[in-house]
Amino acid sequence: MRSLASKFQDAQTGTSHPLLSQVSQMSDQRITPRTLKGFRDFLPETMIPRERLVETAQAVYRSYGFVPIETPTLEYSEILCGKGGEESDRQMFRFEDHGGRDVGMRFDLTVPLARFVAQHANDLGLPFKRYHIGMVWRGEKPQVGRYREFAQCDFDTIGTTSIASDIETGLVIHDLLRSIGFEKFNIRVNNRKVLNGLLKKFDLAKDSVAVLRSIDKLPKLGREKVRAEMLNTTEATDSQVDQILCLAEIHGDNERVIEQLEPICKGNEQAEQGLHELVQLTQATRAVGISQDHLNIDVSIARGLDYYTGTIFETFLDDLPKIGSVCSGGRYDNLTDLFTKQPLPGIGASLGLDRLLAAMQTLKMIPDSKTTADVLIVQFDSERLNDYFQIAAQLRAGGISTEVYPEAKRLGHQFKYADRRGFQAVIVAGSNELESGHLQLKWLSDGSQCELSADDDCAEVIAWLSKKLVK
Repeated sequence: MRSLASKFQDAQTGTSHPLLSQVSQMSDQRITPRTLKGFRDFLPETMIPRERLVETAQAVYRSYGFVPIETPTLEYSEILCGKGGEESDRQMFRFEDHGGRDVGMRFDLTVPLARFVAQHANDLGLPFKRYHIGMVWRGEKPQVGRYREFAQCDFDTIGTTSIASDIETGLVIHDLLRSIGFEKFNIRVNNRKVLNGLLKKFDLAKDSVAVLRSIDKLPKLGREKVRAEMLNTTEATDSQVDQILCLAEIHGDNERVIEQLEPICKGNEQAEQGLHELVQLTQATRAVGISQDHLNIDVSIARGLDYYTGTIFETFLDDLPKIGSVCSGGRYDNLTDLFTKQPLPGIGASLGLDRLLAAMQTLKMIPDSKTTADVLIVQFDSERLNDYFQIAAQLRAGGISTEVYPEAKRLGHQFKYADRRGFQAVIVAGSNELESGHLQLKWLSDGSQCELSADDDCAEVIAWLSKKLVK
C-alpha cells in the first residue's frame, strides 16, 4: 500500500498530485461568506426574543385547543398556483426538481393547509383546529422589513361555517397581542360578503378582484391614487368608483358603522348576511370584555388575497400604525374545492413574527441579551470546577438557568463576558467561600451584591434569584 505522502507527491518524479494544487488554490481563493439578497442570518440577540415570541404564540394557540402540524417546504406547483392571485404566482420560487417534477416553494401556510386537510380529512376529524409556525418564500423585491424568506405563525379552524369560529379567531388575536405585552392595538374587522354583495349591487361583480385589491391599498396610497388605479384597472365609471370609495370611508364606532351600512346593504342578501355576521362578532367580543379600542369594524379592510370569502381581520399597533398589520387573516370557505368534493370551510389568521419583532425592538420591549441563561458562575479556582458544576446543577434544578464560565481567566475578563452577553447576575466563589459555604452574588444592572448561604440545595440562593430575576 502506498503511503499517504506518496499519494500526494511522486517520490521518483517529484511531480505534485492534483489535490495538492487544488488545496493551494483554495487557500489563495477563499469563498467570501455572504447571504443571498433577500435572505438573512439570525444572531442570538435576534433568535432569543424570536423564540420567546413563538413560545408565547404556541401557549395562546394551545389554550384554545389548536394542535401543531407541519407541511413540506416544496409542493407540486399545481397545488400552489392560482390560489393566492397573480402576484403570488409571480413571486413563487418555482423550478423542476431532479425527478422532472414541476414544484414550488410554499408562499404561505394556508394553501398547503388546504391540501393537507383535503388529503387527511378522514383521519383528522372535523372541525380541525391547527397551528403551524414555519418559513415561507416569496420572490418579491427586498426592502426594509421585507424579505424573500420569512416566518409565518398561523392558526386555523377547518370544517365549520359557524360564526363561533369567526368570533374565536378575533379572541385569539386579542389574546395574542395582550400575552406578547401590547396594550395599545386595534383589530380591524370587515366581511367580504358585505364588499362582494355591494359590488354586485353596484354592477361591478366582474371587477371584484381588482376593486378589492385597490381598496386594500387605501391606507398606503390614499384616496386619489386608489381612485385612479380603479379607473385604470376596471370598467367602473367615475360614479361607481365614488360609490365604492364612499363605502370604504365609512367610519365611527361599531354601532355607528353598522347604522350607516344597514341602508346600503338592504336588498342584497349577501351583503345583509355579511353585516349580520359583523354584528354577531362585535356583540360577542364586547360580551367577553373586549373594548372598541381593541376591535372595531373598518369597511376599508379588504385583504389582497383572492381566497377570502367572509370575515377578515387586520391588526395595527397604535404606537406604530405605519408598520402595517401585525396579525391578519379571515374566512376562506372555497379554498379546498380544487382538492376535494368534501366541503371544508376554514378561517384563521397569521401573526407577523418579523414585523412584530421589529415593532417590539422600536418600542424597546425586547431586553438586550445574547444569552438564554440568567446567571453566570465565574470560574475563580480551576481546582474547584466540580464544585461550580454542582452549584450550577442545583440552581437549574430550582428553575434558574445557569452557565459556568469554561476557563479560570481573570475576573475582569469574565465579568466583561457576563456584561456583554446580558446575564442578570454573577456568582463568585473562591476556595475560601466554598469552604465556608457562602457565595457572592452580584446584580449586574445596578452593581449591588450580597453574600448568601450555599447549603446542600442552594435554597437561599434560588429564593433570592427567583425574586429578582426578570423573566
